[in-house]
Amino acid sequence: MKNSRPSRRPTRAAVAAVLSWVTGALVLTAAPAVADTDFYTPPVDLPAAAGAVVRAEPLPLFATIPEADGTWPAAAQLVMYTSRLQDGTPTAVTGTFIDSTHPWRGDGPRPTVIIAPGTSGQGDRCAMSRAFSTGVIAGTDPLFVSANQEAPSAALWSSLGARVFVTDYIGLGTPGVHTYVNRVEQAHAVLDAARAANQLSGSGPGTPLAFWGYSQGGGATAAATELAPTYAPELNIAGAWAGGPTADLEQVLGQIDGNLIGGAIGFAVNGFVARYPELESTLEQRMTPEGRAVLDTIGSECIADVIVEQPFLQTRDYTRDGASLLDNLRTVPEAMRVLDDQRIGRIAPQVPVLVTSGRNDDTVPYAQARQLAVDWCERGADVTFRTNELPPILPGTTFGNHFGPQIQDAYVDGAPVRFLLDRFDGVPVAPGCSLA
Repeated sequence: MKNSRPSRRPTRAAVAAVLSWVTGALVLTAAPAVADTDFYTPPVDLPAAAGAVVRAEPLPLFATIPEADGTWPAAAQLVMYTSRLQDGTPTAVTGTFIDSTHPWRGDGPRPTVIIAPGTSGQGDRCAMSRAFSTGVIAGTDPLFVSANQEAPSAALWSSLGARVFVTDYIGLGTPGVHTYVNRVEQAHAVLDAARAANQLSGSGPGTPLAFWGYSQGGGATAAATELAPTYAPELNIAGAWAGGPTADLEQVLGQIDGNLIGGAIGFAVNGFVARYPELESTLEQRMTPEGRAVLDTIGSECIADVIVEQPFLQTRDYTRDGASLLDNLRTVPEAMRVLDDQRIGRIAPQVPVLVTSGRNDDTVPYAQARQLAVDWCERGADVTFRTNELPPILPGTTFGNHFGPQIQDAYVDGAPVRFLLDRFDGVPVAPGCSLA
């Protein structure tokens, strides 16, 4: 029977107040630079278990929420942990663990929220953990800039008293190619981050967990919920938010081509070639030398660099026949199998999931996000799908209609927060599907 004591769970108004407070109160403070890059070089011998902590060190946070003493209510660590490539090969991943000192505002034990970041880039300097001490990192040789776009989410959940772990993903910060939008490897990075967080907190595998992600992060959390029962069955996952998820890459590649961040296609292609080397000959045959050079350049860039240096990139400008790269790949069965391998929606999650998408999203198509929810529903999952009706705002520029729904849903309305708070508090979710 549920305890009859008064609930400490925030009301809708309280959640809205916290959301407003967090997003409005983040200020930059002087902080030491991020840890030396030597931290990101893994040892020769890694622990055998996936999700094991390899090393950790204190990490100052750049963002301050105005507490009584003017500090962020948390202690952070830069963490290296073990994970697995899609073929099972052990690898090292980094991330940021934030242990809140606030009382947990919900019912039950203090939970942990695993944040899967949105697109930050493919160069090692784009890893989210590298910008947790300064908020933004930049350089002139080469010229680059990378911002910590997950600071608001981390601050939000810390202010509610939850622990937070923000993964950097495989190959981002650490050696090797970042396998952008690779279904299996992003799922592994999220699930093993949860294992590492349990180890760091000392709370054990029974700790309530939630996954939180948007865009690339939405695809990562969605994939993690699918693979959890077989890859990390010991985890106590209460629920997940998959916002604007990259579930069907064929549709995503078609939509993003020519968009402000069209260069992100290069992140995907570079990652695919790293895991599916048979694609190399396809690219050689179909892309111009200039196109291959652009791919190489993008492989070391952050998303802000792509916006500045290759805005509104159209892949047809870099193919030998003048057709888009996707149209070229559609004629190569091996290439389409690679895209098909990344499809999310074929395995039913065993935990409740909230999927959100903007009807007018100009970057990650609404139709494929809704189809993800439908696919899961047909397989018996408990799925809630919600449509953001933000009208078109400068279509093709990403900021208005891709990031706009994220900001509105997560930080203004707060529906994903309330959804996960209810899961932590054991509030039953209506079985089956709710598609709106």
